[in-house]
Amino acid sequence: MTKVPKKLIEVSIPLEAINAASAREKSIRHGHPSTLHLWWARRPLAACRAVLFAQLVDDPSAWPDRFDNDEAKIEAERKRLHKVIADMVPWEASNDEAILNAARWEIARSVAWALGEEPPPKTNSKAILDYLQAKAPPLYDPFSGGGSIPLEAQRLGLRAYGSDLNPVAVLIGKALVEIPPKFASRPPVNPKSQAELKRGGRWNGKGAQGLAEDVRYYGQWMREEAEKRIGHLYPKAKLPDGAEATVIAWLWARTVRSPDPAAKGAMVPLVSSFMLSTKEGKKAWVEPVIDPAAPNGYYFEVREGELAKEDEQKFELGTKSAKGEAFVCVVTGSPIERKYIQAEGKADRLGTRLMAIVAEKGRSRIYLAPYPSQEQTASTLIDDRIVEDARAGFLSAGTPTRAMITGGVCSAYGLRSWGHLFTSRQIVALSTYAELVVEARERVKHDAGHIGSDGLSYADAIATYLGLGVGRLTDIQNALCRWEVTKTQVRNLFSRQGMAMVWISQKTTCSTVPLGILRQA
Repeated sequence: MTKVPKKLIEVSIPLEAINAASAREKSIRHGHPSTLHLWWARRPLAACRAVLFAQLVDDPSAWPDRFDNDEAKIEAERKRLHKVIADMVPWEASNDEAILNAARWEIARSVAWALGEEPPPKTNSKAILDYLQAKAPPLYDPFSGGGSIPLEAQRLGLRAYGSDLNPVAVLIGKALVEIPPKFASRPPVNPKSQAELKRGGRWNGKGAQGLAEDVRYYGQWMREEAEKRIGHLYPKAKLPDGAEATVIAWLWARTVRSPDPAAKGAMVPLVSSFMLSTKEGKKAWVEPVIDPAAPNGYYFEVREGELAKEDEQKFELGTKSAKGEAFVCVVTGSPIERKYIQAEGKADRLGTRLMAIVAEKGRSRIYLAPYPSQEQTASTLIDDRIVEDARAGFLSAGTPTRAMITGGVCSAYGLRSWGHLFTSRQIVALSTYAELVVEARERVKHDAGHIGSDGLSYADAIATYLGLGVGRLTDIQNALCRWEVTKTQVRNLFSRQGMAMVWISQKTTCSTVPLGILRQA
């Protein structure tokens, strides 16, 4: 039986460098696989890359005769290998061919020595890759999940295979590992790029850059088409000076009928916080104004400026009482118990009321009080056939209960089906984008006709990435998204594990968010 040489991972690896690179990955968004689709247990790419390398590369002590049986030389070689790992784990090294080729050669050297051979020359990157493909052991991850391990094995030049029982994991794996190599080095097929090539241009892209260019092109087309079809459902905000600004978010307060008879049946807000921005020098908040002449006896004003600490603490409480998930009636000050709210929710008697509008002009946030036309636009779709069919069909299944997931659930408050988690406007927007994926696929199939039999599979590949982009939209286009007051931005539902009830839900505009996500796909 052939003795397996001792591997580097059995002796030592540069943990400090690996840990630092892995921790930094959490803050990297552009181009990172985590932006493709949510996967809770995703492994850091840096750690996967380092561990795979250290499992395949021999520790110098396994070949003492190659280092003159000198412990000092063996230790120096080990430190050199540590440096190779430290160089390749940063995110910036992910596509640095010089660094990756150096790592691949180290693996090829260990494979070659074990076979009684010598590795290809360090400078011949193609020969190194060919050698690894032919003689290095393949990697198989039977529980591939977010695809980090197969992806990094492929990056290191190995044959990589993955499988998973979860179809989402399989789709992620295909998008990360299977599709890009299949269409590597091909120019984009979109009309704009093809026109440039026909004018005498030359495609100098590497790897899957052509594929990425097409995803961006057809994603942009989807965005423009969506704006034509449903842009009227997302009107611009009117500013006090008469100008218009793009809406970043509409903030809606959930409402319940006050149990206090003195409130005369008013639908009062259940607000977890009236603060819109807690940034120093840019504080903004909502202030409820009691007015018997107003609908339900109150209306909302939006204010900006300096705020005393005690006043800020008061507004941060919203209409919540000090008792758990209980609230107080904004009209009469009487308590509203959690059990009452839950019962009203399960009877489908919770409502919503527009509390504030957040717009953007230049690079500044503008906070506006609600006005009737904005609320009317959202309410015009309540009886829309698309909405009715979605809620009665594919959105009719039940949401998770406490017995199924941790992190909080919304089903206790009557949001018992997936249809409850999306407003009518969101359902129309997401349905439109889903239809546009199908249309984009047909366009790609037509535009890719010149590449022959691969045209259909290429259209499927583009549609896969666009579909994943629309999947990401559902994470930020639902009724459980939150407004983050410290960063003044929308927070997606799954920024935390769970589906807890959100009392102030935000609705983002259809024209600003999707393109950003499709660019990341």
